[in-house]
Amino acid sequence: MTDGRRLRVRGAALGVVLMMSGALTACAGPYQYYEGTGVHDTTATEVADGWENVGGTHVVLRKDGSALVVRLDGQDFDFDDGWRLSGSGTWQLTDDDGQVVRLALTTRTRVERRLPVTGADPSAQEPPSTYSWIFHVDRDQRNGLKLFFFYGDPDIGNTYVMTRGTEA
Repeated sequence: MTDGRRLRVRGAALGVVLMMSGALTACAGPYQYYEGTGVHDTTATEVADGWENVGGTHVVLRKDGSALVVRLDGQDFDFDDGWRLSGSGTWQLTDDDGQVVRLALTTRTRVERRLPVTGADPSAQEPPSTYSWIFHVDRDQRNGLKLFFFYGDPDIGNTYVMTRGTEA
């Protein structure tokens, strides 16, 4: 094989490798590489409280591990369906790559629709009767807690932030 041909073959192989790595990382948004907040010092007692978000969302995390959910949107792509769930369930604080609150809605009592629904498919299925959220635990600039999950397209990195509201 001549030097010119060998160089062209190596160049073509390098081009294929670069194209494949570009294609594989094209959809790699912040959520896909999210490594947590780095918070590891929160206690369940500190998390047990009432939490709010705009639009009338309320979540009460009780010290006994039970939870009350009022008008909580779905996370990730489920947010785009526009439903908001209310009901009761359970929660727990875990620590993987940063602390998270795992909230499980076990009894749905109400379904509402967020208006206007962005990108909702009119043929979408009935909202789920049970659902699970993973809230990341973080601290604000004053060292106060905030809970959040990602919603919508993970490449965009939108966060649904819950702040302290009414007492549990």
